[in-house]
Amino acid sequence: MPLVRIDIVKGKSPEYKKALLNCVHEGLAEALGIEDWDQFQRIVEIDREDFEFPEGKTDAFMIIEITMFAGRTREQKRAVIEHITARITERLGIPAADVFIVLHEPADENWGFAGRQKG
Repeated sequence: MPLVRIDIVKGKSPEYKKALLNCVHEGLAEALGIEDWDQFQRIVEIDREDFEFPEGKTDAFMIIEITMFAGRTREQKRAVIEHITARITERLGIPAADVFIVLHEPADENWGFAGRQKG
């Protein structure tokens, strides 16, 4: 049950945003074997003047934060980053240097579902 947040510069088309969400989900499915229904994703659009990133990046720059259960191997995490970045580069023409991915793994007691704590 990965939770995905994608921060992008405001102004992209609905088609672009849907393709971006698909790239991320497909990368997670391939790397971790998550199911098709398991899509907890959101895009957060930020005005360019409110989104600061290093010089040399384009307005296609994005930050993808993925929060998931702990316990994945280093190789699985590498695969997540590589598969997602490859899809975004291939389908949307975004340079890999403009894709910044962070993985978070909170402990089980920090998750709650339907009012109940996991773990």
